[in-house]
Amino acid sequence: MPKVLILTGDAGESLEVLYPYQRLLEEGYEVHIAAPKKKRLQFVVHDFVEGFDTYTEKPGYTWPADLAFSEVNPADYVAVVIPGGRAPEYIRNDPDFVRIVRHFFDEDAPVGQLCHAPLALAAAGVLQGRRSAAYPALAPDLKAAGAHFEDSAAVVDGNMVSARAWPDHPSWMREFIRVLRKKAPVA
Repeated sequence: MPKVLILTGDAGESLEVLYPYQRLLEEGYEVHIAAPKKKRLQFVVHDFVEGFDTYTEKPGYTWPADLAFSEVNPADYVAVVIPGGRAPEYIRNDPDFVRIVRHFFDEDAPVGQLCHAPLALAAAGVLQGRRSAAYPALAPDLKAAGAHFEDSAAVVDGNMVSARAWPDHPSWMREFIRVLRKKAPVA
């Protein structure tokens, strides 16, 4: 059974971790969650409240990481997913995160990413010249990383499929699974 890796950490957005985790299991893939440390992670819920200029954050679900970034052999996986939330702003500083991400881009393997994940991908140096969706407030960050921001529910750029945030899940996962099936179909 092909394996897919999810890279996140504490303060990963609950829906952005658990929705792809469950959808990929439904499709027949084995899914592992990796984080800076193998421990029980505390996810968050980002919600949109009328009158607020940005999202609000509340505690979300907890979930165990299957392995630490340092334990990951990316060659064991056919694809990677990087959810948003606040986790990308600190996991990007982990050299093993960078090592793992670069492997998937070097191998032209499927990469699903959304919301604040481009912060981490920019730190890995893999966004130059790419088209990517992101949480709209990150448009300047994408430009600084040499990427082109697209305000869309599902942007497919070769092996990378991106979206703005969890409200885009249906479009984003539909496109990501399409790319994934082409590269690594479930037997």
